[in-house]
Order: sequence, then structure tokens, then C-alpha cells
Amino acid sequence: MIKNIKSIFTTALIWSVIGIAQAQDKDNLGTEVVNVVKPYTPEIGDAFKVKATPSLNDSVNTAKKKVTYGIFSVPVASTFTPAKAKAAQVEKVKRVKLFDNYVRLGFGTYTTALAEFYSNFEIDRDSNFGIYLNHNSSQGEIEDVVLDNQFYDTDLNLNYSSRNRDFNWHTDLDVGHKLFNWYGVDEAVATSPTLIESIDPVHSYFQAGLSGGIEFNEGFFEGATARVGYFGDSYESSEIRAVVAPEFMIPITDQKISLDLKLDYLNGSFDRNYVNSTAIEYSHLIVSANPSLQILKDDLTLDLGITVATDLNPNEDETNINIYPSVRAAYNVVDEYFIAYGGLEGGLMQNSYQELATENPFISPTIDSLSPTDQKYDLYAGIKGKLSSAMSYNLRASYLAQDNRLLYRNNFRSVSETTVTGAENYQYGNSFGVVNDNLKTLSLFGELNFDVNSNLKMRVNGEVFSYDTSVEEEAWNLPDFKASFFADYQIDAHWFAGVTLFYVGERKDQVDIQTNFIASNPQTVNVESFFDANAHAGYRLNDQLSFFVRVNNALGNNYQRWVNYPVQGIQGMAGATYRFDW
Repeated sequence: MIKNIKSIFTTALIWSVIGIAQAQDKDNLGTEVVNVVKPYTPEIGDAFKVKATPSLNDSVNTAKKKVTYGIFSVPVASTFTPAKAKAAQVEKVKRVKLFDNYVRLGFGTYTTALAEFYSNFEIDRDSNFGIYLNHNSSQGEIEDVVLDNQFYDTDLNLNYSSRNRDFNWHTDLDVGHKLFNWYGVDEAVATSPTLIESIDPVHSYFQAGLSGGIEFNEGFFEGATARVGYFGDSYESSEIRAVVAPEFMIPITDQKISLDLKLDYLNGSFDRNYVNSTAIEYSHLIVSANPSLQILKDDLTLDLGITVATDLNPNEDETNINIYPSVRAAYNVVDEYFIAYGGLEGGLMQNSYQELATENPFISPTIDSLSPTDQKYDLYAGIKGKLSSAMSYNLRASYLAQDNRLLYRNNFRSVSETTVTGAENYQYGNSFGVVNDNLKTLSLFGELNFDVNSNLKMRVNGEVFSYDTSVEEEAWNLPDFKASFFADYQIDAHWFAGVTLFYVGERKDQVDIQTNFIASNPQTVNVESFFDANAHAGYRLNDQLSFFVRVNNALGNNYQRWVNYPVQGIQGMAGATYRFDW
């Protein structure tokens, strides 16, 4: 009842207010000023929470209409049939079986024989012992050569290596025997039966050496290498050489200071010189030190140092101390695509009978000027990098100054048809001696490497030379140009092939071309350039057995490697390689 009375009163009050507002809107009552005497102080009355939920009788609320809809499908003409998805398959590469041992045998024209044997024994997980034996021989049979011209080369190597946490070390024992013939006589000697019958051209070389090295994983002493060896021939020549080279390194922040020391001792003798029976003895001890500082800064690598060297020769009255530059630099101009590099280096280089005979086996055992080469400087600069992911390049120019450079020159004839008794077998103009000169060499070198893919790799390079001598008329037997090309192609899982091409430019030598067998008027001759093409191919039957064929001097050019020394014509060889485990 009370609630109804309150509702009626409230409704009447609202309509009264509305009516007054409408009346004021129609009748302008004017303005009135109201003075407030006491400030208004609001108060908060007691609040109560309405617990009842009000019901809505709003006429705006309407019931939601139920919507019904459907999809009308129209077929589309299509010839596409999607394939069922399959998981991608990764081709598995068969793991290559590695064997610790192999033997290779080959036979070819000119009664050529090749034999190789290698075996590795794992003593324990940190040490290994290996054996390597190599033999290569030929009966010669070179066209138009009247003297024996067979050769053979046999080497045996025994090696041992050990690895542990602090250092690694290894040692090698090498022994070898080589046989050659002084068959390079000129036409005047070749057409004289008396001279040919008096020549026994066979001569042999023997060598043995013990070497080793050690590398430390920590500390300023990085390691050292050492070797002592003997070299001799069938003419009672002998030579002993010992080399010790320790290396030290001190790291300082991003730089490191290195110190390389080297002691190179050489002592030897020859039974006689070329013109008489006076014996020759020589002895040299080269002591050198190379301190250097390496600076690494962004794209720049810089090595700054010097090399101090001296030759302690007991036959010399005074000892000279030589100081050489040792500077190398490289700068990545454009990452790995364009790298500029250069250097200025020098040193005192030991010359030995073994090195000379290895390069030219027809040298006579009568060298009376075997002394070190003073390389004043080697100034070089170049650029290298990548042209693409499959091709790299290297271009270099250098200027080399050497004092006491050794040059091969043909020995003159020291016999005549009537005075052959007691003559040595190398005194018929069929051997080479050594002359010393101060030589300056300007060279330009270029090389391209192609890694087309993992199966095909190629390399081509060339170098041109210009020489300036001080004493000799020419830089004897040094070429004006050299070039080479190499290619290896793995055709498939079984077949493989390769090509090797060499070109050596024209050289000059000095020979006695007189027909009276008196060395009174030696003259300069040109040794023609030559091109040598070689190829090989093979078939791998399985992981253990493979077969190969080789063709050397494929064009059959009887060119002269040295004056009056023609080589064999086209040479073929076939053989097999077998890999195994004990």
C-alpha cells in the first residue's frame, strides 16, 4: 500500500516538473538573483543494496528471428588431379671404406715398371707406424740415342707418429737409390765409335736421412723440426747436411710475436774437379733468426719482421752478418672476393749437391763453387680472391734480386779422339756444371682455379720471366715462360679421369759445337720450348680394387729437357691398385 502511494506521488512530481519547464519555456519569467547565506554542506545518507533483480518490460526488446540458409553448389570442370603427398627422401651417400694399406703395380712401354706399397699400423689409439716403398724404372730405348739411357728410382720411408694431450711428435727414416746415364752426347761424339766405346754413362746416387718434428699445444715454444742426412754418388762424392729449426710464439692481445731460429750445417767433398784431379771440399753453417710481429686489425693482416743470417765458413777470413726485410701484408678489400697482398722478404739460402742433382740428375760430381745464395730481397705484390663460388684467381708481380745464384751450364768436351784414355765418363760434353752470377728476375704470374663441383676440379696458371745477369751472357737454362693445366674428373662412382699439360718456354745454354773435340770456342745455343701432354683414366671396381691407364708425352714430342738430352716419346702404362687391411 505504502509502495503504491510512493509511486503515485513520484509520478505526479515528475509530471509537475515537466509542466513547469514547459510553462517557463512559453512564459518568460525573467532572471532572479539568489543570495546564499550559508554554504552548502552535502551529506551522505544511509545506503542500502537492492537485492531484487528488476524485470524489464521494455517494448524495444524483441525476440530473435530464426534464419535458415543453404549453399547452392555448382560443379567446375577441371582436369587437375592432385598427387598424393609423399615424404621427401634424402639420398644416402654410401660411406667410403678407408683402408690402412695399399699396393699398386703398373707396366708400360719402354719396359717401364711402377711399384708402390704403403702400410700403416696402429700401435695404440695415439701412435702409428707406417711403411712406404716406391719404385719407378724404365729401360730407356730413346730414339736415336746411342748410349744406354735406362733409369730407376727407389725410395723407402719408415715413419712413426705419436699424439697426446700436451704435444705431438713424429720421426721419419728415408733411404733411396737412383740410377741415371750420361747419354746426352752431341752428333760429333755419337758418330765416333772410338768415343762411344770408351764411355760408361751409368752413375748412381745414394741418400739416407733421419728427420723429426714436435709440436706443443700450449706454451710459447710452438715446436721444432730437425733433419740429418747423407748424400753420395758412385764417384766417391759425399755430403752431410743437418738442419734444426725451433719456433717460438708469444701472444699479446690480438697480436703475436714470433721467433723462428734455424741452424743449417753442410759439409761435403768431391773426388776431383772437372779439369784436373784436385779434390774439392766445402763446409757452410748458416745461422739465422727471424723475429716478427703479426698485427690483426679488421680486414688487415700484417707481419713485420727482419731476418738476420750469417754463414760461418771456416775457409773464409771474415764473417758477414746479413740483415734482410721480412714484411708481409694482406688486406680484404671486398671480403673474400678481392684481397690485396704483398711483401718484401730476403734470406741466405743453402745450396747442396743433393738439391742440384735432384733438379738436374746429369750434373757432374765436380762442383767447385757450391756456396749459399744471398737473396737480397723478393719484392712482390698481387691480388687474389673469388670470382664466384666455383672460381678463384691469383695475380702476382715480383722482382727478385739474388747474389751468387747457381746456374746450370753444359760442360765443354775435355777429350779428343786420340786422348780418351783416363777420361771421365762425363767429360764428353754430356754433363752439366754450375756457374755463379748475380741475377735479377722480374716475373708476372697468373692462376685460375675452378671447382665446378665436387667431381670436377681444374687449375691453369702461367708465369713469364725476364732476367738480368751481371757476369754471364745469359741466365743459363732458365725459361722465359712456364704454364700448366690440371684437371681431375670423377665421372661417376666407378670411372675417373684426369689431364696434365705442361709448357716450358725457350732456354739458352752454352756448348762446344766444334768438331775437332777441342773446347776452344763455346757458343750459345737455344734449347727449344716444349709442350708435354699427359692423361690418365681409371675404373674403380669396388672399394678395394681399381684399374688405371696413363699416357705421358701423348703428342710424342722428343723434346730436350736439357741440351742434347731428348726424352722418351709417347709412353703408355696400365696397372691396378689394391687396398686392404691386415
